[in-house]
Amino acid sequence: MKYNVDERGYYGDFGGAYIPEMLYPNVAHLKEHYVQISQEASFQKEFKALLRDYVGRPTPLYFAERYSEKYGTKIYFKREDLCHTGAHKINNTIGQILLAKRLGKSRIIAETGAGQHGVATATVCALMGIQCIVYMGAIDIKRQAPNVARMKMLGAEVRPAQSGSKTLKDATNEAIRDWINNPEDTHYIIGSVVGPHPYPDMVARYQAIISEEIKSQLQEVEGRDYPDHVVACVGGGSNAAGTYYHYLDRPEVNIIAVEAAGKGIDSGESAATSALGKEGIIHGSKTLLMQTPDGQITEPYSISAGLDYPGVGPMHAHLFRSGRAEFISVTDDEAMTAGLELSQLEGIIPAIETAHAFAIFEQRKFGPEEVVVVNLSGRGDKDLNTYIDYFKL
Repeated sequence: MKYNVDERGYYGDFGGAYIPEMLYPNVAHLKEHYVQISQEASFQKEFKALLRDYVGRPTPLYFAERYSEKYGTKIYFKREDLCHTGAHKINNTIGQILLAKRLGKSRIIAETGAGQHGVATATVCALMGIQCIVYMGAIDIKRQAPNVARMKMLGAEVRPAQSGSKTLKDATNEAIRDWINNPEDTHYIIGSVVGPHPYPDMVARYQAIISEEIKSQLQEVEGRDYPDHVVACVGGGSNAAGTYYHYLDRPEVNIIAVEAAGKGIDSGESAATSALGKEGIIHGSKTLLMQTPDGQITEPYSISAGLDYPGVGPMHAHLFRSGRAEFISVTDDEAMTAGLELSQLEGIIPAIETAHAFAIFEQRKFGPEEVVVVNLSGRGDKDLNTYIDYFKL
């Protein structure tokens, strides 16, 4: 079975481009050019130089001795939290800003939930001197104030989404409306492996630097280029897509995707799409989607602002449906406890999104000689207030 995107823009049954007619020229233009531009020698040279000199790549693959000892297996952290801006999101925004420049676009829009993608987009727009507008749910603006301040310092305009749940889904709706109204000069930098084709594939390609580095780094320390298990948290799923990318067709690697169960899968307050989702269309893509029996999108919930998306990227829907990936759901309480433990065992405060991935070690056992790589996708500065409130620090 094939796990990467096909020529029609599908991963198995999922993907495609279900878009308003007004957007068709934009998306068709992108689809026609993104692979060719991304593979040009001048693009690759500039992309790799910026990843090295500006982002700080390669990020380390860190053997977590105390963590490994506690859980009786060999655990490595891929330190995406050490990227410039504090998360993996910058890998994709560097790729897309270079693409936008080559397509002659002079205005950038983006959506953001936790604010990390908004910061990463504002950062590359400042770097390239391009106008930047970031849509963000009004609720997320309140709970992620430090990232809102960062975006404004970087020169971006942050526009609140006041509709619906006032979170990531609604910010995405607003960004799509903007794009429909400004098709000529605007490029929409989507932050995850969601949206109409070619976005899921394009974002995955730019994030694939993560698994590319894991391969060479493991070869150096373990004498082989693959782990037994590769673990990442999944909301829309960009950090996960980059972590899995070079292992999709390697059956010896078990892929583990960790979703946000919120207050419990059956609590009515959850974002565990694999457990609760049914086929549907959201933001231009056919995927698994949390919805009511009559097809209305269900409001997702997670303590993490970056995981409360009602759907999942089509790549991940296919990995779930095909059985290629093992999906595990983690509650707010389990994630918060794991975040505190990681801080105190290894001296690394993770983003709450990332903490979900580390919570699996309490419920999933691994062999003493097995190699487990966890993508430490972001640092926890932006979430300190949530940690403080939760633990009464």
